[in-house]
Amino acid sequence: MKKIWILAIALIASLALSACGSGSSEESGGETVKVKIGVNGADGAQWPILQEKAAKEGIEIELIEFADYTLPNNALAQGDIDLNAFQHIAFLGQYVTESGNDIIPIGSTMFAPMGLYSEKISDVSELKEGDKIAIPDDPSNQARALLLLESAGLITLADDFGMFGDPSKIAENKLNLEILPMTAQQTPRVLPDVAASVINNGVAGQAGFSPKEDAIFVEDETDENVHPYVNIIAARGEDKENETYKRIAELYQEEDIAEAVKEDTNDGSILVELSQEELDKAFVELKK
Repeated sequence: MKKIWILAIALIASLALSACGSGSSEESGGETVKVKIGVNGADGAQWPILQEKAAKEGIEIELIEFADYTLPNNALAQGDIDLNAFQHIAFLGQYVTESGNDIIPIGSTMFAPMGLYSEKISDVSELKEGDKIAIPDDPSNQARALLLLESAGLITLADDFGMFGDPSKIAENKLNLEILPMTAQQTPRVLPDVAASVINNGVAGQAGFSPKEDAIFVEDETDENVHPYVNIIAARGEDKENETYKRIAELYQEEDIAEAVKEDTNDGSILVELSQEELDKAFVELKK
């Protein structure tokens, strides 16, 4: 009988320890909640600040770095990570439309303006007949690059261009510019071989460029046409109401993060705070 009681007590203790090693902070009496966030470039100055702020509230953030834009959404959909923070609303809209995976924006982060860069000219007026211009080839950023070229007065796009138009939707190209779509990471590398290149803000930063100092033409953040290009924190649809994830999105919007982003990007990016209603509205429009 004594041995039976000892075994019973050991079993109860084992179950108690097991219960303390799982569940949310609310379920486990305040234990740290671990959250994996997929990013494309983990060296941003905002991340250590966000990790420290979250840790004070019992949230341990682990950054999972991906080498390109095609992997973080798949990893999120498959449950390998909990959130990702690398894309704008338009990019996610295109991914969800094509994949059918249920991923949604749960918070906004920053607006990172796209720019036109060149090693050969200092103004768009210097472009000549037949010059080559490189642009990113993923659907959302390709369309964004073409809209940028239209804003610069270099081309005119068709009325039905939409959010994901491609070079076939160029209605007028007076200089007969040769548009060369390619992987986003290649756009700065081909600068010696083209007249100009449209480069994503993040890729430009990695290449040592500042939109305000180095671009010969850059997006205007006050233009409502750029709203679909506000960057976001994304989650699986089933986690839309997850309080921990929502809290991480809130922490990202605080002033010290804003200052870190500004400094880290040479004043090239700014924090933009959109409500969940605004995020949902933009996202629904982009999936049509």
